[in-house]
Parts: sequence; structure tokens; C-alpha cells
Amino acid sequence: MKRVWAEESKYDRWLAIELAVCEAWADEGMVPRGDVEKLRGASYDLGRLREVLKETRHEMTAFLSSITGRVGPEGRWLHLGLTTSDVWDTATSLQLMEALDLLIAETDGLLEALRARAVEHRDTLMMGRTHGVHAEPVTFGLKLALWWDETRRNRERLVQARDVIAYGKISGPVGTHATVPPSVEARVCERLGLRPAPVSNQVLQRDRHAQVVTTLAIAAASLEKFATEIRGLQRTEVGEVEEPFPEGQAGSSSMPHKRNPELSERVCGLARLIRGHAVTALENVALWGERDISHSSAERVILPDACLALDYVLNLFAGVIAGLNVYPDRMMRNVESTRGIVFSQRVLLALIEAGMAREEAYGIVHDRAMRSWESGEDFRDMVRSSPEVSQRLTRGSVDALFDYGYYVRHVDETFERAGLAGPTEETGASH
Repeated sequence: MKRVWAEESKYDRWLAIELAVCEAWADEGMVPRGDVEKLRGASYDLGRLREVLKETRHEMTAFLSSITGRVGPEGRWLHLGLTTSDVWDTATSLQLMEALDLLIAETDGLLEALRARAVEHRDTLMMGRTHGVHAEPVTFGLKLALWWDETRRNRERLVQARDVIAYGKISGPVGTHATVPPSVEARVCERLGLRPAPVSNQVLQRDRHAQVVTTLAIAAASLEKFATEIRGLQRTEVGEVEEPFPEGQAGSSSMPHKRNPELSERVCGLARLIRGHAVTALENVALWGERDISHSSAERVILPDACLALDYVLNLFAGVIAGLNVYPDRMMRNVESTRGIVFSQRVLLALIEAGMAREEAYGIVHDRAMRSWESGEDFRDMVRSSPEVSQRLTRGSVDALFDYGYYVRHVDETFERAGLAGPTEETGASH
């Protein structure tokens, strides 16, 4: 990703565009074919470019000067009919396309890591939480399947963003094609693997770039969500998962016992950075008239920065998932820590189905659940000893309510619907 956004990479694309325009002009009969043949060996001088830039304070002028100083009279054909944005914006599209290809590849790596761990822990029971409080049981594999499905959507968004930015603009000042005809633009874009913008002014419209950066921000927001959950589950009093912690790694300069979720925290921090860049990209959409350059200074920062940051956290988080330590025994202890109150809804529904009014049933179950919270008595025992319950339900039917398998009996169907293979197909593990 650093290579994509390196200064030389930008200028390499500028040169490729300039030469493609010369080729197109030759196809039009405007530039002698022999001159184009000589120009194919043209190159820029980075040192000369920087020297001229100090004087002209115009990057495109300096770039062209660094080339024409090394070629003969054929250099006059460079930049024929063009304006800076023709080259700059078209090159930026090429950079963003390559960057998005890398981000899609990193997303594929994360998808594979999530898929493998989801299948591995499809049946690993844990407590589901809402508002941070125990709700009803889920499986850790189901949680990971949810992340996998969301990451798959983010991949689709990245592909869509690549399609939106895969456009070039070779239409001259203010986009009228007065100095460079649409036929030249079409030839150049075809050579570069781009489509010509159907309508342009002096720039490619920045809603395209905003879609790219906001797509990166959405992907980063998802990663932050996943990483925040890992941070919560790694809390000492929860202790259900833990980031990989290699031997010799230090968690604190002052407290040798610390094993902090610092990788997940890093993901969360950089996600905030990328979200900030999305705001800037949206503000770049509104330019004066046919263009100004208020967007340019910001894009020099936000485009490479957002791509580099997301590339990094995708790779980082894939490693976290692949190496995540999962503690099923601790998960089960936490499930049992509230002494069966998670079965409250099952008891409520059973009483309603047995003919009790909902308000009465809710009051009975709520009373036992609150007493269990406060006294530490097992909710299941309190339900079994309740005369109101025994009047409606047999002891056997009550005992059958306290089955954790009830909550996860549709997990297989969910995995199948999501397109995730089961453990038998994927790992050979027994179900």
C-alpha cells in the first residue's frame, strides 16, 4: 500500500497518462507516429522536478519540465490540450483502484479467518448480552458468523467503490473537450483500463471519492465493533476470549501481570481516524464553479492515509481472529453465574401457553427472577417450588424448560442460510 501511494508511483502514472494521450493523438493523426515512438522512452527526473517545483510552485509544470529537458523537440506533444486535473484525477483513479484491490484481498483474508473460527465454535455456548447484561445464550460461532456476514457486505461495498472510481477524465479545461476531443479521451481511458466520465467539468466529481472513503469508513466501523466486543470479552471479570499474547510480550511497564487487548484497541483508534477522513471526503464534494483546489490539499492526506490505515487494521484484525484464545469453560461458568434466570422467558411462555394470563405469568416469573438476583438462590429451584407454577405445569415439563440447547437449536440452519459450511465438512469435527 505504501508503494501505491509513493511519490514515484504517482509520477509513473502521470507519465503513463501523458504517453497514452500522445498515442491517442497519433491515432487521430495529430501527432506524428515517429514522434510518439521516440516519446515512449521518455522519463521524468525526480531531482529536477523538485528543483523546478521550488520555483514554479506548480507540480504539473515541474513534472513536465523534468521530462522535456531530457527529450528532444518531440516533448512539445506532451500535455497537448490537457489541463492538470486530466492527468491528476485520472492517475488518482488508477491509484485508488489498485489500493482497493489490496483492501479487497486483505478483506478476503479476514473472511477466511472468521469463517474458520465461526465453524470451529459453532456449538460453543456462551451468554448473549444486551445492554452489557446477561440476556439469553448464544454460541460464539454465531457471533463470529455475524461478523463474517458483515465483513462480506463490506467486501461487496469495496468492489462497488472500485467500480465507482474506475473512471478517467481527459476533457481539457472546464471539461468541454474544446482542446481535446471525446475520441481521445475514450482511447486513453481504454488503454488505461478506465471508463471515460460521461460528463465532467475540470475535475472528476468528488462524490466518487467520497463514496470510496466512506466505504473505507464503514469497513473500519465494523472492525471497531468487532474489536470492541473482543475488548469486552477479555475483561478480567469476563475472561471468555483473549487476544494472542506471544511469550515475552509485555502488557505494562509497571504491572508485569497485565495482558491487555492492545491490538483491538489499536483497531478502534485507527477506525476513528478513518471516520474523520470520511467527513473531509464528503466536504470535498462541494467545489466552486467548474472546480477549485480546496479538495486537493485534503486529498493528499486523506486518500493515502485512509487506505493505509484500513489495510493495516484489516491485516492486524485477521491475525487477532486467527490467533484468538477462546475459553469455553469460562463461557459456561458465566452462563451459569446468574443461576438460571436466563430461562425466565421460557417459564413465562410456558405459563401463558398453559392458560395463565400474561400479566399474571409475568408477575410470577419476574418476582422469582428478582429474588434470585438479590438472594443468590437458584431461579430453577424457585420455579420448581412455586405453587402457582406447579398448578399449571408438571415437574417434568418444568425441568424440560431448563435446557440450554433450546436457545441454539437453529444455529445449524443459520449457518446454512449464511453460506457457512458446518464443522463436519470444514474441519471433520463431530457436531
